[in-house]
Amino acid sequence: MLYGLLPAGLVFAQSDDAEQELAELQQELKARQQALQGSKADAQELQSVLEQSEKDIGAVARRLNNTKTALAENRDQQESLKSRRDELEQAIAQQQELLGGQLRTAFISGNYDYAKMVFYQEDAARFERVLTYYRYLNEARQKEITQFKVSVTELEQVNAELQAKAQELTALLSDQERQQNELVARQQDRQQTLVKLRSKIASEESRIAQLRETEQALVEAIERAQRASQVPQELTGLSGEKGKLLKPASGTLRRLFGKRRQGQVQWKGIMIDGREGSAVKAIAHGRVIYSDWLRGFGLVTIIEHGDGYMSVYGHNQALLRSAGDAVAKGETVALLGQSGGQSSPNLYFEIRHKGKALNPLQWLDI
Repeated sequence: MLYGLLPAGLVFAQSDDAEQELAELQQELKARQQALQGSKADAQELQSVLEQSEKDIGAVARRLNNTKTALAENRDQQESLKSRRDELEQAIAQQQELLGGQLRTAFISGNYDYAKMVFYQEDAARFERVLTYYRYLNEARQKEITQFKVSVTELEQVNAELQAKAQELTALLSDQERQQNELVARQQDRQQTLVKLRSKIASEESRIAQLRETEQALVEAIERAQRASQVPQELTGLSGEKGKLLKPASGTLRRLFGKRRQGQVQWKGIMIDGREGSAVKAIAHGRVIYSDWLRGFGLVTIIEHGDGYMSVYGHNQALLRSAGDAVAKGETVALLGQSGGQSSPNLYFEIRHKGKALNPLQWLDI
């Protein structure tokens, strides 16, 4: 009815305007969808860059840790060699003094005894005693001379070893400085990647989605590791260890378990804020079933304890044990860090039983 009251030109004009507006809206929607897809692709690419960066940091930190261990061993060896050198120098001085005294005694008494030996020839028994005395004296002197030579030779060897250890120490210190500089550079690269990545996932919706993906990735990693592993019979689980398990790292505890993380997502574990590069230890004996980078958790170690129990250690700087390795209670399995996009060094820790997250605070001796 309305169209019948309007001029035909006006109706066509309004129709054209609506179609034009619809086309513009569709074009804008398409552009936004493309931009969203582009942002997701960029975020995914940055995740890959972050993964590689944190793996590189882990490798450098592991080499640096080995170098520090070698430095400590080198210094201990040098101290031991220096102590042996001091002992040898003291022994040589005493041997020199003893030999000098023997030579002086032999020289002083030699002329007198030799002259008397001419007269002792008619007294066979007395002559034999004098000869025996000289033989014992010479043997004792020869023994001291031999020991003196042995001490001098060993001293030369010790001094040579000390020189070699000093050169080795210089090389190790150079390696340490180079590795430390490389670690700093890698950490700076990681920080730049992290800033870019956070700008891509700033919205609440995308953050919640990422947290859900992160949680699901951990569950899937655990399931894959469980399927791939065969638990040794001696691993009997943690059922009798409630409240007795070792705290996995030194530092300030954040009691996060069960608290709201974001949206409807809740914390499944706790965090321990600590010093970067400090030891992360196994809470009980078991076997490593996962040791790799995992989105949202960074460098992760998962230990199977038997009967469906396992412990999870995330945000590490470096992983020191590989999948399949048996570990003892208190053994260092990783170095504490801030991988997985953390802004400060901490350990993320979980205990699970048959896939269900347990409250670590009820299990650790803290």
